[in-house]
Formats: sequence, structure tokens, C-alpha cells
Amino acid sequence: MLLKLHSDNPSDRHVRQICQILEDNGVIVFPTDTVYALACSMQSKKAFEKLCRLRQIKPKKAVFSMICADMIQASPYLTQMSTPNFRVLNKNLPGPFTFVLHSGRALPSHMRNGRKTIGLRIPDHPVTQAIVQHLKSPLITTSLRSDDEILEYHIEPEEIYAEYGKLVDCVVDSGTGDFYPSTVVDLTTVEMEVIRQGKWELTRT
Repeated sequence: MLLKLHSDNPSDRHVRQICQILEDNGVIVFPTDTVYALACSMQSKKAFEKLCRLRQIKPKKAVFSMICADMIQASPYLTQMSTPNFRVLNKNLPGPFTFVLHSGRALPSHMRNGRKTIGLRIPDHPVTQAIVQHLKSPLITTSLRSDDEILEYHIEPEEIYAEYGKLVDCVVDSGTGDFYPSTVVDLTTVEMEVIRQGKWELTRT
């Protein structure tokens, strides 16, 4: 299914339709404030396993991120963090960042990894926000990479649908995507570390 949503004002009916797919153990391709991504509901082990098959990775070795509407939604899945780290999150989110944090006990068992960490994304994108707010549960996500030697990520929804339309349950089209990934910041160590420079520079203070 290819479903077109206005990037600034997504249809409530279409958002509900997408969330129903996610609640029914579906996997979708959808836009973020960086690149198009694969996603499923955090609560669905079945969809998580399908996501792993699409990425050709074993579930126990999967290192995905969660997308949340805000810090209130994210907090149950994280351990208590230091005040400086919380300030960094507040200064940079929502935005095109992935913050690697220590995971909390509420994280579903199929999402836990040996490092006890999880990447956190709170994208500044109306379609992403509409989906995750209506779903009332985080999404598990991973960037949709391209085999193109020049473009590392897929940016055109119709091309994505041609390649993934039979592999996922829905491709959400809200226009041409970006080709810059999120900036990845590790906050699990004493000194924060930018481990991938992406779309934006981190505001530290």
C-alpha cells in the first residue's frame, strides 16, 4: 500500500489507518525529519522480527532506535539520567538527533541488547509526530538505506514503493525525503561523544 500524506497537515483518517497497520503487527516505511525509515510498533515482537528479517540481522544482535513523541513518552524506557544529559536532550529535541542512552526496565524483552542501551529519536516532522502520538507507543525504527553508489539513502517515495511495496505493509509518502541521516550522540559514557555527524550540529550548552 502506498499512502500519501500532506507533510505539514497529515489527514487524521490516514494516520489512524497507519496506526491500525502498526497495531496489527505491520511494518511501514515512513518519513522523518532526516531520511525515510522502516518502522514497527515497539510492542509487537512479531513485527520486530519481520523488521530484523528485512534488515537481514538476527533479533538478538539488532541495534535499532525508538521514536517517541516527547520525553514523557520516552522516560519509562530509559534509566534515570544526569541533569547535564537531560539538558542536552531538551536543547536538541525534537530534532534530527539520535541519542544513545541506557535502557530502562519497561523496554520489551525483544528489544533488549547486551549493552543495555537504546537509541532515542524525537523527530521534528508532522507526519512522524502524528503517527507516534496517535499510536501512544514508541516506534522501533531503522534508516532505509539504498544500494546506490552515490545516494546512501532512499529519498523518493515512489521508488521506495517499487522496491519495498511487497515487503512492507505500507509506504507513507509525504514527498521527497532528505539524504542526511540523524546526528548520533552517545550519552552512556562520562563524556558525551558524537559518533556520527549528520544533519545538524549538536548544541552542547
